[in-house]
Amino acid sequence: MFWIILCFSCFDSLSLSLSPCVAKMEKPPQIAILGAGIFVKTQYIPRLSEISDLVRIKFIWSRTEESAKAAVELARKSFPEVESKWGDEGLDHIIRDSSIPAVFVVEMSLRMLKAGKHVLQAFSEIETAFQSYHSISAVSRPIWAVGENYRFEPAFVESKKLVNEIGKMLSFQVIIEGSMNSSNPYFSSSWRRNFALAGCEVTRVSASTTHVDTTLPPPDSISSLFELENGCSGVFVMVVSSPSPKIFWRIVGLKGTVQVERGIKDGRHGYLASVYGPDGQCKSSFYPFSGVTQELKCFIHDFSQAALKKDSSYEAEVRGGYLEGARDVAVLEAMLESGAKGGCQVDVKCP
Repeated sequence: MFWIILCFSCFDSLSLSLSPCVAKMEKPPQIAILGAGIFVKTQYIPRLSEISDLVRIKFIWSRTEESAKAAVELARKSFPEVESKWGDEGLDHIIRDSSIPAVFVVEMSLRMLKAGKHVLQAFSEIETAFQSYHSISAVSRPIWAVGENYRFEPAFVESKKLVNEIGKMLSFQVIIEGSMNSSNPYFSSSWRRNFALAGCEVTRVSASTTHVDTTLPPPDSISSLFELENGCSGVFVMVVSSPSPKIFWRIVGLKGTVQVERGIKDGRHGYLASVYGPDGQCKSSFYPFSGVTQELKCFIHDFSQAALKKDSSYEAEVRGGYLEGARDVAVLEAMLESGAKGGCQVDVKCP
């Protein structure tokens, strides 16, 4: 459902288990990480270290030797046998290595999918990737999941349950005031400057876009009206670089209101989920960030179970699916198209 959508990665099917157990194996499966940038160093390696009993990192690959070796030095604290690989030769080595059933991709995916590796991937180049993925035989088609995925944050999982308690939906607000400027370590990421969008539960949008901060690629703000399949309308506001960042969702129903807001409690970053009843009473719970760890556990569980099945009969976790992510990105694409056309109404195109 769109009520937890549009914060760069996705929210849709939120009712599935957050704590799958990896299939019992004599040894944890080995994986490779493709990419050695900021997110790998600050999130993937630390989070995988927390679950090192479930998986082993065999290789970390990057385009350059220096980058690959720097990431390996961090990973060796928990994975002493990890090796660095770089360039085309290193990538070919990983493709040929039959001991690696899955890869965590930050920079490249299609060659891995065609080589039969299950892939957890950061999201880009969607339409081309779809076509190539579906050209792979369904009998041997590996799992392709979308990483950095907000669907796995406990706050959204629990808030989805609360939405079911507030009756028919009346209104929906999404406010994203980000902090993506030159002081942000992710500012130079190429995908933030070369947009390649594609990909619905939102049926149509109309939007106004502006470009004020010339240090950023256009546009740097979006104000949009959107319509859901259930007939409810909503407002989406996004500012790429704000001096006072805020991330906020609010869903108003006939019997109450659900609100999710990003914040900090006791020094921990996370989300405050609140439900307001018809009597005006509010119940709130704070959920620290843990979505990356949960998505990694889920992906490891999925490819381990798929290996035991030895065919294509295993159905992977829906929340991680590439199709869910594509639907979310399609909404943003429609908003950008509407803004470029002066605010005219644009239908959201499903993948």
